[in-house]
Amino acid sequence: MKLNRRTFLASGAGLALGSCASKSRNHSQNSAGFNTFQHGVASGDPLSDRVILWTRITPERADIQNVEVSWHVYADAQGRRLVKQGKVVTGTARDFTVKLDARGLRPGQDYYYRFSALGHSSGMGRTRTLSDSSPDELNLAVLSCANYIYGHFNVYEAVAKIEDLDAVLFLGDYLYEYANSPANKTPKIRKHLPDHEITVLGDYRQRHAQYKTDTQLQAAHARHPFITVWDDHESANNSWETGAQNHNPELDEGTWIARKRAAIRAYFEWMPIRAFPEEPASRIYRSFAFGDLVDLMMLDTRLEGRKQQAPADTNNETLKEPSRRIISDQQSNWLEDQLVASQQRNTRWRLIGQQVMFGQLIVDNKVLNMDQWDGYPGSRTKVLNMIEKNHIDNVAILTGDIHSSWAMDISRNPFADNPKSLAVEFVSPSVTSPAVTDPVEAKERAEGIMQALPHLHFVDLNLHGYISISVNRARIKSSWNFVDTVLSKNYKEHTAATLICDSGSARLRQA
Repeated sequence: MKLNRRTFLASGAGLALGSCASKSRNHSQNSAGFNTFQHGVASGDPLSDRVILWTRITPERADIQNVEVSWHVYADAQGRRLVKQGKVVTGTARDFTVKLDARGLRPGQDYYYRFSALGHSSGMGRTRTLSDSSPDELNLAVLSCANYIYGHFNVYEAVAKIEDLDAVLFLGDYLYEYANSPANKTPKIRKHLPDHEITVLGDYRQRHAQYKTDTQLQAAHARHPFITVWDDHESANNSWETGAQNHNPELDEGTWIARKRAAIRAYFEWMPIRAFPEEPASRIYRSFAFGDLVDLMMLDTRLEGRKQQAPADTNNETLKEPSRRIISDQQSNWLEDQLVASQQRNTRWRLIGQQVMFGQLIVDNKVLNMDQWDGYPGSRTKVLNMIEKNHIDNVAILTGDIHSSWAMDISRNPFADNPKSLAVEFVSPSVTSPAVTDPVEAKERAEGIMQALPHLHFVDLNLHGYISISVNRARIKSSWNFVDTVLSKNYKEHTAATLICDSGSARLRQA
């Protein structure tokens, strides 16, 4: 989303990847220095017995149409204990991307993997399968909103340095569709490829490829498995099921259905995400079980079922109309089934990963952002109903999108006396996408917002970073970790806030 549309904020290369990378040579360059694996390696969507492995081949000759690629999975970082291996073929039909489901793995284990093709080998990646028993603790990093032109990906590098991490949750805006434009005065240190706004398949592929050449991003992918969902900028700003604010057919951008199809195809080619063969090609809502400690449900609040955003001056009663939904009835029913089944299995915690702020961002009875759940209050009420009527406890909602950091209790009406909290929400800062760039102004606005919203426990409107989530039987702990700059690769990292939700409380407290 464009920041200037958020009313409340408006004013009057090579990286050492720990033990696995330091002990693995990269043989992807030939004698002339050509890099066959210039987009790195990645893993994603881990289950207890399998994980998606990804890379991309760059042929040195333009006449090559298809390439056979070998893959190997090891139990050790040195690549001495081979566990699985196989071959796949990629080519022009899928932009030479490689994605496979490595099956038959053991639960809760670290694995190491590499690819080889055209006489060269990739660097070594590390991944981890999910536990199928009773893990003592789960550690996640939560990120969102990485705009290439606004800074270095220091946040990815910081995440890559974390030793013990079960997965990275990326909650949308992995890339941005915009053209290079001088209109916004926020400092830009890099340029997008292609130069124009991306609208067709070749454009989306090129933009994905550019992002994947960033060595800091490559480091994070090579070190940890990712679990991702898209938000709007992977297609177009403020998109919904049948259109987008930033899609303009009158400017020769084609039909929305063609553009959306191209964006989705490129996303599934270039991201380590598992497809559902029996489902529509656009389905990304899915779940992950971390033993009996955590069930994670990933939603699609962007392209699946969402109706067009209401105008900013829409009254609250109109917003409540049942037709105003942010997810389809099918996805809503799936979510309720997942929550109920998780509760019945006595899983301790339920995490919901999704794109836009769930909690109320309302000042003087006015909705400030129609693109988030405030613009679809009937859908939010439906989720709160399923939590309350089914006696679902220990729910934490993980959110991206808004380029800033938030933590809040979730109730039906946080402005009432002693509201009953049903869940908590943690909102991730951006990797680079700008919020309030002046730190003094950001602090003043944050103080005003804290005073206006009684359910809010933390807000930062300026810094870039990620959330580290630590979950055990007794509590979920969320820490906001920030880098001091994205304009230079020389950065420092610090933790600004840590909040805890005790099991059974549905409320946040300071650590």
